[in-house]
Amino acid sequence: MTKSSSDLVRTLSRTEYFTFGFGTMIGVGWVVVMDDWLARGGPAGAALGFLLGTILLLPVAVTYGRMVREVPDAGGEIAYAEGVFPAPVRFAAAWTMVLAYAIVCPWEAVAVGNLLARVFPALNTLPLYTVAGKAITLPRLAAGLLLTAGIAWVNYRGIRTSAAFQKGMTFALLAIFAVFTALGFARGSAANLPPLFARAGSGGAFLSILLMLQVVPYFMTGFESVGKEAEEARPGFDPRDFGRAIVAAAVIGGLFYVTIVAAVTWVFPWRTLVSEHLGTEAAFARAFSSEAISRWILFAAFLSLIKIFNGNFVASTRLLLGIGRRNLVHPALARVHPMHGTPANAVFLMAVLTGGAALLGDALLVPITEVGSLAVGVGWLSTCLSERARARRAGRPSFDFAGAMAWAGALASAAVILMKTLPSIQGSFTRPEWIAFLLWSALGLLFWLTKKGSGL
Repeated sequence: MTKSSSDLVRTLSRTEYFTFGFGTMIGVGWVVVMDDWLARGGPAGAALGFLLGTILLLPVAVTYGRMVREVPDAGGEIAYAEGVFPAPVRFAAAWTMVLAYAIVCPWEAVAVGNLLARVFPALNTLPLYTVAGKAITLPRLAAGLLLTAGIAWVNYRGIRTSAAFQKGMTFALLAIFAVFTALGFARGSAANLPPLFARAGSGGAFLSILLMLQVVPYFMTGFESVGKEAEEARPGFDPRDFGRAIVAAAVIGGLFYVTIVAAVTWVFPWRTLVSEHLGTEAAFARAFSSEAISRWILFAAFLSLIKIFNGNFVASTRLLLGIGRRNLVHPALARVHPMHGTPANAVFLMAVLTGGAALLGDALLVPITEVGSLAVGVGWLSTCLSERARARRAGRPSFDFAGAMAWAGALASAAVILMKTLPSIQGSFTRPEWIAFLLWSALGLLFWLTKKGSGL
């Protein structure tokens, strides 16, 4: 077993980096919140939102590929900003980016109960308490907590296990996805599509796309996670493959979302799906009058859920490791297990945070997507500006290809932040989202103060 100087195990290939990037991005939103997507945008608004979002984020992906090649560090955003931004700014950007990954984990811990209950309705029994009017049941909560424990155990045991797990789940999902979307396009009809946009009247198309664009960053988060595993590349790895894996993950992920929106709305009247709060599997089941296709879709979603949970867990723990190494949080988070080569304390912390947040149940799902969009926008903006600051320090041109990509990525990232924070923009943060974001910021401040108080 070959290790780097940081004691992280070096084993990952280009294919595994792709599956971490793609697998950390694609979860179960395409099943469990399809009704929310279509309520925001309608068929054209949702599909164009993902397509436009992918195009706008390509410069961010290219910039990340360059930065990971130059700075292969688990600290990601905090490493890229080193030497060009002061410590508080570096910490704030990295800590916010941790949120972008960490917030996905309880989302999946909650979603697994939602998903399994569609096959086993008995999971909706034995209510324990309610949050925001939604009941938390014992079987669904237990499923989420057990999955959290399982993902934590896999990550504690080592990156080899995580990578094999990620690769198998990703390619199985893509195979099943190809089959059922092909069946959908063969069976459906264009008569199911109108109206193309959820908002009617003048400006309806623009507003439909805008409301969709506000959550696209959350569902596209993950292609840049490749950088967090950069120290775990196998010996002889070509550094250019980091960028190739990142761009491939972003492009294929975006096309995945566009395709599933098109397939669902082609096969089933989307207004009925929205009004009855149906998921993707229910739309296909009704269209084909078959429970078998529904179960295959739910199986694909289950595979997708496990891999995105695993991918975001890996990314968040490596980022915590990178922050801990710089003594910007308690140095215990920088410790690597001597036998397994994993950031064991960061794994334990993420398991505890995930389990605690999962206690809030389904009330988490839509608000979390809003908070995640802002968090990732901050991280992307930091990386793009860091690349430009490093280029200026090295005397490189301001407007070469790399510069154009970085500036375009910075503009796209800033737009994401503004969409979520400006009250005048419809769909911006409401009180629950601000509360969640401020609680995370307060936790970061606590870690920062702990570091200061330790004298490190």
